[in-house]
Amino acid sequence: MRKRIGLAVLGFALNFAVASRIASQARVHQPTPFASLAPTLTKQQMQAEHNLLRVTDFSRKDVNNNTLDSSLAIHLEPNELLPRGKNISMDGLYAQAVSQDIPETEDGERFRRIMQQARSQKLHERPMGDIMQAIANSFLGTAYKAGLLDESKEETLVVTLTQFDCVLFLETVLAIARGVAIQDYSYQTFSDRIQDQRYRDGQMDGYCSRLHYFSEWIVDNEKRGTLQNMDRELRGVPLNKNLNFMSTHRQSYPRLSDDATYQCIAEMESKFNDVAINYIPTNQIRRVYPQLQPGDIVAVATNISGLDVTHTGLVYRSPDGKIGFIHASPAGQVTIARDLERYVSKVENAIGILVTRPVDSRQVREAKTFR
Repeated sequence: MRKRIGLAVLGFALNFAVASRIASQARVHQPTPFASLAPTLTKQQMQAEHNLLRVTDFSRKDVNNNTLDSSLAIHLEPNELLPRGKNISMDGLYAQAVSQDIPETEDGERFRRIMQQARSQKLHERPMGDIMQAIANSFLGTAYKAGLLDESKEETLVVTLTQFDCVLFLETVLAIARGVAIQDYSYQTFSDRIQDQRYRDGQMDGYCSRLHYFSEWIVDNEKRGTLQNMDRELRGVPLNKNLNFMSTHRQSYPRLSDDATYQCIAEMESKFNDVAINYIPTNQIRRVYPQLQPGDIVAVATNISGLDVTHTGLVYRSPDGKIGFIHASPAGQVTIARDLERYVSKVENAIGILVTRPVDSRQVREAKTFR
């Protein structure tokens, strides 16, 4: 009995300490970092946004002196307690609610912190768009790096939380948000969601199984209930493009030196050309602002022959209602462009945007339960 009382007192003390610390944060840092959907930009982030003038998400020289990032067309590339004996710091009080399948790496530690914060802020009680934006905020300032998916000669599942290209950023935010919404804090299921989102039908089977073109990424994920394409609701216009950039620029893709892989990519391009894709022209983006939600996925459509989009990110809604764009910028890091239309108008070869919305995984789970 005395032991039980002692544990109860310890639990009360820890809970009181947590509440006091959160209350203190709220007083000193209104609002707290994770709860805020509109953090103040640092000087570096403001400079990064300024440097975005006429910058696209590219890294290799190609096509009229533009550069192509290996991330586009599109990738051009019951919870356990803390281990006994482990010290419980104030920052780790929520660790017992986060799964222990997290790798002991820098990426793993960052995942653990994000999950702890998500629990402490009860993000699962908020709308899906707010979850997306809160998770995206947690990556502000994270370094940009192109070509991460193609560093290995063999197709492997690349998962990273410490550096991103533009697509890896939104894939990571989406995968984490899908888990947080249903209070699934497992690293393994997070990793599984990355694979599910990145590969055709969710199955990784070599380089050709990756969803290289973003428009196919949208269609494939919508088919499996991860996303909702917003082109009809936003009254988009047909893109009318034959996607063949990869096969017609074979020399830019080392993996396409293999004839079988090249042929597979060419066949994929041919099959997808029958799919209708709509976009919102640049001069009409402001018109759709009232219909956009935080966390909506945005892709910048291009007039480059054979290619659909050149950059991706997420809708960012400020507390004052302004619509911005949070993204992994080739200028160097994850940052926020304060006005979406103004940003797109400054991107070389941009003609507008494709918009898709994450499906709330709580609704998906309920639908499956009642089948």
